[in-house]
Amino acid sequence: MNLGKKVIYQAYPRSFKDTSGNGIGDLEGIRQKADYFKKLGVDMVWINPFFVSPQNDNGYDIADYYHVDPLFGTDEELDKLIETFDEKGLGLMFDMVLNHTSTSHEWFQKALDGDEYYQDFYYIRDGKDGSYPNNWTSKFGGPAWNKFGDTDKYYLCLYDKTQADLNWHNKNVRKEVYKIVNYWIDKGIKGFRFDVLNVIGKSKDLKDSSGNIDEEKKLYTDTRIVHEWIEELNKNTFGKDEDIITVGEMSSTDVHNSALYSNPEGSELSMVFSFHHLKVDYKDGEKWTDASFDFKKLKGTLNYWQGEMQEHSGWNALFFNNHDQTRANTRFGDVDKYHYQTSTMLAQTIHLMRGTPFIYQGEEIGMTDPDYDSIGDYRDVESLNAYDALLAKGMSEDDALKIIKLKSRDNSRTPMQWNDSSNAGFSEETPWIRVNDNYKEINVKKALADKNSIFYYYKKLIEHRKEENLISDGLYFPILEDDENILAFVREYEGNVLVNFSNFTGKSLEVDLENMVDSYQEYEYLLGNYGRVEINKKINLRPYECLALIKRF
Repeated sequence: MNLGKKVIYQAYPRSFKDTSGNGIGDLEGIRQKADYFKKLGVDMVWINPFFVSPQNDNGYDIADYYHVDPLFGTDEELDKLIETFDEKGLGLMFDMVLNHTSTSHEWFQKALDGDEYYQDFYYIRDGKDGSYPNNWTSKFGGPAWNKFGDTDKYYLCLYDKTQADLNWHNKNVRKEVYKIVNYWIDKGIKGFRFDVLNVIGKSKDLKDSSGNIDEEKKLYTDTRIVHEWIEELNKNTFGKDEDIITVGEMSSTDVHNSALYSNPEGSELSMVFSFHHLKVDYKDGEKWTDASFDFKKLKGTLNYWQGEMQEHSGWNALFFNNHDQTRANTRFGDVDKYHYQTSTMLAQTIHLMRGTPFIYQGEEIGMTDPDYDSIGDYRDVESLNAYDALLAKGMSEDDALKIIKLKSRDNSRTPMQWNDSSNAGFSEETPWIRVNDNYKEINVKKALADKNSIFYYYKKLIEHRKEENLISDGLYFPILEDDENILAFVREYEGNVLVNFSNFTGKSLEVDLENMVDSYQEYEYLLGNYGRVEINKKINLRPYECLALIKRF
């Protein structure tokens, strides 16, 4: 399988399309849009968790891995979705949350009832010195431990307190995990995205950290045993079918481990998600801060990961957007003055790199962050916890809300904007979260009617990736590395060369092509968001312009 030819679309079920009238998107809504995915040209659709869940973390707290939560439909509708996608030649990628379960899961409930077999499915420990078993911090804030029923013990919960970490040291846990994955493979699922998979390797002793959060993460992130367990997962499940695509969401990972996870000569995963390039507007490493993004850090991070993963035969999942990030066009560009240019420039930057591109729903029509004016508009548990934490630090409500508006995961979770009718055509009832006010200007119906829309630009990018081996298989080399405004790179394959320029500013900039590439006269225009340009030794890049030139052998 050539991963470089693949493009994957992410559909966030809750916000994609509601057909049941409960204000929440559902599986039938995804099925009904199969032709939309085909028109765009993607190969596979990744669906966030739709399994039975209390929904304390929007489905990432799974209570039953084998059945559909009634919020999203029925098991029969899932079977119909799988069948329709198979008929259309589309793959489905399921989101598997295997680091933790909901505390509502049968395993945890049996553990609470005193079943020692299931108590060993989790990290359940005695307190220490009148406090928690160790000093670890939850990724959602507060201690990483919660009281285990009415006992004096605690269970580990690195995320929400209703998400109990599974004890992968227990071989019976691993057997249950393999059983789950194999069940869905047998149902015809051809892709798996594994949530926070690199934190499954906690040590048995769970020792205290120094108090430094970065040092603390190393105690449970990318540990050696994680690789052993992923290899075992591969061997016992998806590794038996070479057509299955896997991607690991790797929290706070590094290049060395990511290359090991995704090296085709190994036996772990197809590719990895890493997030370092999306932490470039974190002041002093803190997410919940008001800071402009650092362009040189963004460029340096992207170039570093491209180069190192190439050098060590790793494979990147390419993305700027997903359900856990604010919209990239709002974050890294100017959607007020240069909406089309910003959105297409960011798309071209990602889609011409080495790896497998992912498109997050609405990205392909240029959806933006909403302009919510009240904390009551937000639903995300992480955002609400952060708001309370900011207030507790003495910040005013207005200043705290400003930071939530900048960084909330809900920015990308607003309903998909299908048309300019009520609720953007997402639902006939009030949606679970407020629709972005700009849906009358930005929607699928309008995009499909305009051959020069952002949608059709994405379609062209996908077509080029499938047609050009230079894009799917070429080597990556950065250029203009010290430039403070332009991200530029070269792709090379069998004597063919592509050079891409992306202007990340709202001003015009000049580049000297003669000083960057050999025989610039031999290059041809391939793609750009301002249309065809004349190739001279000096080229003017307009605000948020992207330009790809190609020289064929």
